[in-house]
Amino acid sequence: MSNPKNAIYAQSGGVTSVINASACGVIETARRHSTQIHKLYAAKNGILGVLGNELIDTSLESDADIAALKTTPGGAFGSCRYQLKDPTQNRAEYEKLFDIFKQHHIGYFFYNGGGDSQDTTFKIATIARELNYPLQCIGIPKTIDNDLPFTDNSPGFGSVAKYIAVSIKEVGFDIAAMAASSTKVFILEVMGRHAGWIAAASGLAATEKGDPPHIILFPEIAFNPDLFCARVKETVEKYGFCVVVAAEGIKNENGKYITEQGMTDAFGHQQLGGVAPLLAGLVKSKLGLKYHWAVSDYLQRSARHIASKVDVEQAYAVGVKAVELALAGETGVMPIIVRKNQTPYEWKIGTASLEKIANQEKKMPMDYISEDGFGITKACWDYIFPLIQGEDYPTYENGLPKYVKLKNICVGTSPA
Repeated sequence: MSNPKNAIYAQSGGVTSVINASACGVIETARRHSTQIHKLYAAKNGILGVLGNELIDTSLESDADIAALKTTPGGAFGSCRYQLKDPTQNRAEYEKLFDIFKQHHIGYFFYNGGGDSQDTTFKIATIARELNYPLQCIGIPKTIDNDLPFTDNSPGFGSVAKYIAVSIKEVGFDIAAMAASSTKVFILEVMGRHAGWIAAASGLAATEKGDPPHIILFPEIAFNPDLFCARVKETVEKYGFCVVVAAEGIKNENGKYITEQGMTDAFGHQQLGGVAPLLAGLVKSKLGLKYHWAVSDYLQRSARHIASKVDVEQAYAVGVKAVELALAGETGVMPIIVRKNQTPYEWKIGTASLEKIANQEKKMPMDYISEDGFGITKACWDYIFPLIQGEDYPTYENGLPKYVKLKNICVGTSPA
């Protein structure tokens, strides 16, 4: 293999408002080390782009456009939900993958995603060792769900936490103003299949007693319809209105999702959705109260206009560190965020093994959930609060954020 070698960067899983900041960190750092990384390709639509030999030549993008990725939401190169099969069951898939690597002189592979995605990175690193193929495989953390183990928090979460907390604070003023003669209950459904981190972030909006959210529903706590309705009724009687935040993955006492639709995604996850209208139906049938509900859905993960500055900085930093680790000869690892100090909040970048990270989930500690199961504790507040700090607004033009769209020109099938 000739030197310098080429690299592939790819995005995987649900995108965030700051995943492109990690891409920016990777590309800018690779450009500063051009004597070691000749070209950095971006796979179109994640690992599917590698398997399909659809590699974007990032050298055709200007420095200014790459820098603008730092303030642009979504996945600039396209993402995917696709998990590589077990190598013992589908060896052909890996043979195809490594043929592409050889064809394009790939010596570095960076995969930006969550726990399922890092399973892909780990499998590729493992096969590279078996084949004695010189490939540095580095995972880059990303998930709004904040459920990656070992890292203090996951890039993408801080900005979602900020968006949800701000949204609940603002909607609280709206409902309070109208409650005397109109809506008494508002329900917001947020993402969170197995872990309630996003729902918990809404608790930051409550700075005084009686502030929304009045009820938070976590996947970690079994949902009891009677207790829920009783708390809604009590809250409305006490404050005149009730604001509820519910994670999409709340389960009944038997551990079954209350909104399971019977469909699964490419990772085998149950297709969820519909928690908010289900809860609204309970409020109507059991309490007869006027309600409104909303689903934050993709809005929560693409809200770059209100991103956390801390989150942006951390997302960029793990991208930079990924390249530095690869150039230092590391493989099968992922840069992680380490909390050095709580007050004042200080952090640094460390590393962890992908073998321990792949397919693992970090759920909410029970001491982060209030004793009644409907709120967060001070320990949880202290953990999340630093992650939403600071603003990093994009440039505005004609009243709207100015985001970049890259040219994304794919190379041919001949070696670079």
